[in-house]
Amino acid sequence: MNLALTWGMKKRYLLGGLLPVLAAGLLAATSPATVLTKVRQYRQRHEHELLADYTQLLAIPNVAADTAGQRRTARTIADMMRHRGIGQVQLLPAATPGVAPAVYGEVRVPDATRTLVFYAHYDGQPVNPAQWAPGLSPFVPTLASGSLASGGKLLPQPAPGTPLNPDWRIYARGSSDDKAGVMAIISGYQALAQSGVKPTANLKFFFEGEEEAGSPHLGELLARHRDLLKADLWLICDGPVHQSGRKQVVFGARGDVNVALTVYGPRRPLHSGHYGNWAPNPAMALARLLGSMKDSTGRVTVAGFYDDVVPLTASEQSALARIPNIDDDIRRELGFARADGQGQSLSELINQPSLNINGMRSANVGPQAANVIPTTAEAVLDLRLVLGNDYQRQIAKVVRHIQRQGFFVTHAEPTDAERARYPHLVRVVPATGYNAQRTPMDLPLARQVVQAVQTTVAQPVVLLPTSGGSLPLYVFKEVLNTPTITVPVANYDNNQHAENENIRLGNLWDGLETMAAIMTMP
Repeated sequence: MNLALTWGMKKRYLLGGLLPVLAAGLLAATSPATVLTKVRQYRQRHEHELLADYTQLLAIPNVAADTAGQRRTARTIADMMRHRGIGQVQLLPAATPGVAPAVYGEVRVPDATRTLVFYAHYDGQPVNPAQWAPGLSPFVPTLASGSLASGGKLLPQPAPGTPLNPDWRIYARGSSDDKAGVMAIISGYQALAQSGVKPTANLKFFFEGEEEAGSPHLGELLARHRDLLKADLWLICDGPVHQSGRKQVVFGARGDVNVALTVYGPRRPLHSGHYGNWAPNPAMALARLLGSMKDSTGRVTVAGFYDDVVPLTASEQSALARIPNIDDDIRRELGFARADGQGQSLSELINQPSLNINGMRSANVGPQAANVIPTTAEAVLDLRLVLGNDYQRQIAKVVRHIQRQGFFVTHAEPTDAERARYPHLVRVVPATGYNAQRTPMDLPLARQVVQAVQTTVAQPVVLLPTSGGSLPLYVFKEVLNTPTITVPVANYDNNQHAENENIRLGNLWDGLETMAAIMTMP
């Protein structure tokens, strides 16, 4: 279904329900079980309203190139926060003109002894609507009976009062990454407030609009609003739960930097029959170069690539050993015969630096293929970093490796003199990156977060030292000297950054409960 978006429904469950509760004063919950019961009952009574509210947010384009859509998204989130009784709501500008603002709000709790900041980002990856499944459009939120990749079907709009199956999914850009984080956080507070439950900490809310671009102005934003953002801990709501379906608490995130490579051949395309075996083919040269960067097991062969990694502590190694190993199930689901990594698990490997190819391009394939020797071949490398790596040092290691393969490295288009002198030419253009960050597992507040999340589920919560994805968490430590803990909510098969992005309703509801539990942890 293309979900209806109205403010009329909200007046009943937001303004009509929240303000009287606030006026009467919030009541302290007696136990985590009481909090969970109240929050869950509230959500069950208001699922249709919550869903309508969320789809309004999803319908707003939020890719970085759409400045108007970004600002509309930020204003909509600010309005949603105000309607939930969150105070001091404002858009925080960066000093640099044209930067998407952060959305800020806070809830002050009398006698609270700590302050928590809840973070998510509202920007999304670019979209190509033609790549989405028939019946789907990136900014027309659409409900399905399950994963379309596993046989799910598009659904008509359910009638009011119809139970919503937790396995249903909403398809839209940003539905999981990371408007789901925004929705889980503010609706978690909404459920507490309307249920008369008092948070145990001062709460601050910070929703960023540049994460998918690498958060280039996040440090500037944090420094500019340093006093406003003082806190004991930042709670990051981004990314998926564990592949087993269990909730997880993540103590760090990899750093990330991309490196663009262009290998050069002849000045103009050449007929491969007339010039093959004579004119150098840049696609072949690039393939050999890329092939030299990893061995047959997937281990990076760039000299020193792993040398500066900070080893995991004994407690972090113990946590890894307790993570459910479902690698074989995932491998079969994804359809490949053997995983890289010399027998190491996925959880172990994402706590190591990596080098992957984001994409390659040279001439044409398929119906457009022609018998040519192309002029250039391009690739983009993705370098993921763990604690101890520095993104500039990792780039330098890769450049030295390229030079050892016999390439002359330039950072601009090669000159005529360089073309005449060097048989192997490559242009290397690194992007701006950021380093990894990891919070110690034995930090008292970290332990409390784990305990709070555990109160919402029966199965043991997965504890992951470092997530596979990247977030600029080092900036919070560097600028504010504040630790971070990541508590994700999305389903692992959510297609984030790709076509057919989706969120499972049950994950959204679970995320709401998780955020409420953290807001009320002892």
